[in-house]
Amino acid sequence: MRYNFDQIIDRHNTYSTQWDYTKDRFGSDDVLPFSISDTDFQVPNEILDSMNKRLEHPIFGYTRWNHQDYKNSIIQWFEDDGITKVDEDWIVYSPSVVYTIGTLIRELTDEGDGVATFIPMYDAFFNTIEANGRQLLPIKIKGKEEFDQIDWDTLETVLSQKQTKIFLLTNPHNPTGHLFTKEELIKIVEVCQRNHVFIISDDIHRDLLVREGQSYIPITDITDRDVALCCSSTKIFNTPGLIGAYAFIPDLELRDKYLKNLKQKDALSSASILGIESMMAGYMGSKDYVIELREYLRDNYEILAKFLRKEFPEIKFEIPDATYLAWINISELTMTAEELQDRLVNNGKVGIMSGKVYGDSRYIRMNVGCPKTKLVEGLKRMKEALHS
Repeated sequence: MRYNFDQIIDRHNTYSTQWDYTKDRFGSDDVLPFSISDTDFQVPNEILDSMNKRLEHPIFGYTRWNHQDYKNSIIQWFEDDGITKVDEDWIVYSPSVVYTIGTLIRELTDEGDGVATFIPMYDAFFNTIEANGRQLLPIKIKGKEEFDQIDWDTLETVLSQKQTKIFLLTNPHNPTGHLFTKEELIKIVEVCQRNHVFIISDDIHRDLLVREGQSYIPITDITDRDVALCCSSTKIFNTPGLIGAYAFIPDLELRDKYLKNLKQKDALSSASILGIESMMAGYMGSKDYVIELREYLRDNYEILAKFLRKEFPEIKFEIPDATYLAWINISELTMTAEELQDRLVNNGKVGIMSGKVYGDSRYIRMNVGCPKTKLVEGLKRMKEALHS
């Protein structure tokens, strides 16, 4: 093992959203946080080396993303499976996945149009859809302890409605951790194309596969028509503060419209130099980091699952396919979601996100992307909170 994921790194006083601003989410500065989706792990050595090397150069001027080094690193990363093919012309830069999604929603729809998505969902999507004056059209998806079921009848019904113009997918899904199979993706594409619905797929968690034997399949492997895939290296390498994402937009006309927004309307054509360098370094040299991180996360999930089975058998949890976000069903607890949060925060001094934030108050979402000592301490606090 090259990496010591057990290492405790103090993140206080670094302007960390997760650690320095717990009061924003939990109303208290005195909680151990398992909240926002970054990890408490050091970034790969290759990224640190590339950052240090770049910092030796004393100028940080305007930076171009549209070059072969940038695009080739993405292509190599995606085509590593020997199956996927990426056209370099598809690739566009973005400051963030959510920026890409918001821009595409505005280009592809008019105010009042509908954007369908599986719910629960990543909380930023609520604002991205509704603040742009579009209708949110939810379709239920169940967690793994409920057999990962997709309501296909509802999907067909919602996508066949006249106002539905976009289906917003997250693969792997946040927060349930479901990794969509090839058969599921084919079926989703068939329903969308039959109803003339454009697919935007957020694949930012694509590398965080937890269950062994799983295979990630990008939606662009299924179709390059009426589809865009949004991604970033920031989740797997824990670099969201360095800024940077990208997208595959196969349609030339839509790609040109997107780039017009990026370059002209929003004046974002110059990329973050550290974001560019970190992505290229990670994609070109940090595969071992990914392998070791997945193993560590599997162990953390086992610790969590064993703890819940022993201490709270009424809480339902199954290890997800992907992500470091545990989606935990607390519906059989004899307390409301609000009462649970009050106990966790005020009695246990532990910050775990309420599922209400993501559209389902029957759950809590716990970030297990942390050293085992932190996880064990958090579970100890949970036990104290619920038994108090």
